[in-house]
Amino acid sequence: MTAKRKLNRDSPRDACEEGMGEPHRNPSSGLDEAQTKIEIFGREMIEKRVSACANSGRVYLPPEWIGHRVKIIRID
Repeated sequence: MTAKRKLNRDSPRDACEEGMGEPHRNPSSGLDEAQTKIEIFGREMIEKRVSACANSGRVYLPPEWIGHRVKIIRID
């Protein structure tokens, strides 16, 4: 039987080896302390708002995307 692991939502799962440290501020990029710059490569992007669904959230995507890998990034 496999043991269930509790997710700690206060810290990221893959922290760097040297430690998390304080989030740094880069005045030239316009990012504040709560934001992180993420660069990804992909084929297509859609910006949508998450709608409520019971005790969770839901985003509808085009049927052409079924079976493909996607990444979801919260932007606000």
